[in-house]
Amino acid sequence: MSLFSVSKKPTLLERNENLAGFAFLSLNLIGYILFKLVPIFMALVLSFSKWNFISGISGIKLIGLENYRKLFSDPIFVTSFINTIVYAIAMVPVSIFLALVLGAILDEYVFGKGFLRLAFYMPYVSSMVAVSMIWMILYLPSYGPINNFLRAIGIENPPRWISASNTSLLSIIIVGVWQSLGYNIIIVLAGLQGIPRSLYESADIDGANVVRKFFSITIPSLSGTLFFLVMISFIRSFQVFTPVQVMTQGGPGNSSSVLVFYIYRTAFHYSDIGYATAMSWVLFILVFVFTMVRNFIMARTNRV
Repeated sequence: MSLFSVSKKPTLLERNENLAGFAFLSLNLIGYILFKLVPIFMALVLSFSKWNFISGISGIKLIGLENYRKLFSDPIFVTSFINTIVYAIAMVPVSIFLALVLGAILDEYVFGKGFLRLAFYMPYVSSMVAVSMIWMILYLPSYGPINNFLRAIGIENPPRWISASNTSLLSIIIVGVWQSLGYNIIIVLAGLQGIPRSLYESADIDGANVVRKFFSITIPSLSGTLFFLVMISFIRSFQVFTPVQVMTQGGPGNSSSVLVFYIYRTAFHYSDIGYATAMSWVLFILVFVFTMVRNFIMARTNRV
């Protein structure tokens, strides 16, 4: 037998099968190129240009790094960027902590878990426009249910919520926590189901109380689940848009403006597509960095 095997020519049936496979794959490949790669390339080019889409393709004018230099001297962009970071830092820990506590309570001490899981999950799958409209009514300074309740318990001057610059972003954060809570609870409950009951039984024998079991067993056992929730929630929070658009329009002033809202307003209100695209790349880099950090930590954890 020869040391060097001679490759067989594919038969007609094999060639036909290969062609059929490539034909099926080509549909996905063409769609990916047309709707993913081409727009990404166009967005990269536009970020180095000045373009008002009303003027058509011929109106594109390359200006180099001018859009990126403008970002650091634009007070609205700086405010929007800071508000986005504040929103993420405030919303994510609160939402996950509440989901952890409520998930532990639902898992152990509550009847009708299926109904309660559905009730908590409903805000997450509901239309964010409808949810934002309802919260706008709740936040009404004079006649809103929240301020009426606060007055009823003795608070004479309750917050003006979305009508005041010092509480508008807080109002958006509260809506974000409420809306994401259901999803986080479902993920936490799934993680809790995977914790062996024998660990809690051993802790009971050792005389551990509920708090000790929560911090010594529940949280360490859910470390992977909590890490997943933290990273996904941060990435999602960087893209908050609908509550700001519906409830505050970035105001009063620019107190509740966030990156996605400012990108939208720059592109479709001011028709400055080039500058809006440059901001979009900044947002992309922010999300990309968090994604890479997540992948790096997950890889390190799996190796350990």
